[in-house]
Amino acid sequence: MADKLTDLDLLATFVEIYRGGSITAAATRRGLTQPAVSGQLAKLEKELGEPLFVRSSRGVTPTPRADELARRVGSHVDHLRNALDPAPALEGTVRIGGAAEFMTARGLPALTPLVRRGIRFEVTLGLANDLLDGLKTGQLDIVLSAVRPGAGLTATPLTDEEFLLVGPPLLARTVDQALLAVDPARALEHLPLAAYSDELPIIRRYWRSEFGKRPKNAVAVIVPDLRAVLAAVIAGAGVSALPRYLAEPALTAGSVELLHQPEIPPLNTLHLVTRGTPTPAARAVVEHLQERDWGVL
Repeated sequence: MADKLTDLDLLATFVEIYRGGSITAAATRRGLTQPAVSGQLAKLEKELGEPLFVRSSRGVTPTPRADELARRVGSHVDHLRNALDPAPALEGTVRIGGAAEFMTARGLPALTPLVRRGIRFEVTLGLANDLLDGLKTGQLDIVLSAVRPGAGLTATPLTDEEFLLVGPPLLARTVDQALLAVDPARALEHLPLAAYSDELPIIRRYWRSEFGKRPKNAVAVIVPDLRAVLAAVIAGAGVSALPRYLAEPALTAGSVELLHQPEIPPLNTLHLVTRGTPTPAARAVVEHLQERDWGVL
């Protein structure tokens, strides 16, 4: 039985890669790290004796063998996964808030299994302090916050966001590597910044953590969405510090490059925040999120 479950796990990963056209997307939907998904795919390809996808900078393209396999197993995998899921049905509405970028890339995919079990979600996207205020006043049941709340709320560390300093290849070529090794802040000083807000919260945290000083760089773009910041960086407007989960696909595609390699990457803890005694549905959400393997964000 264990072998059959393992085979189902490999096929479930294959189906997610096939449907999403990306190992990164499959990792998000499966709640696994990218290396774990790549390893499962390699094992399945070894068992079948032929490749299932052609890798490229844009993702993966299925081979004819993959098309055939997806037609044969796709719907069966869905039915088997549902049949083997021992989780009981749930009911109720949970009002949950979080940053738009995290909820889009990781939060909503992580909540999907609970939707299948019957929970209805009302999702609010916004800034951490505004969401925490909504939690205090009873407008929200759960907040996923990069800001640790004050008294009156219960915060549990959920996972850590890792920040990477990235820029487009053309700007990366202008960095003096010899100077970067001895005085990185000065070596990067000429590069324009693309930032989330004019206070440069993430960038200032990166500079303070890694270089011990504030950035002196000119700010070229300010846009209150990290996905838009990444788009500006890819287009060549500037450089920025971004969470790994947002920057990694662009790094894999070669659209951006690492500008600095810290010995210990800067981390920011994401907290799961509640108030009072959660409803049964909210408690199920809390337990589900805490049990999830988030990998490296």
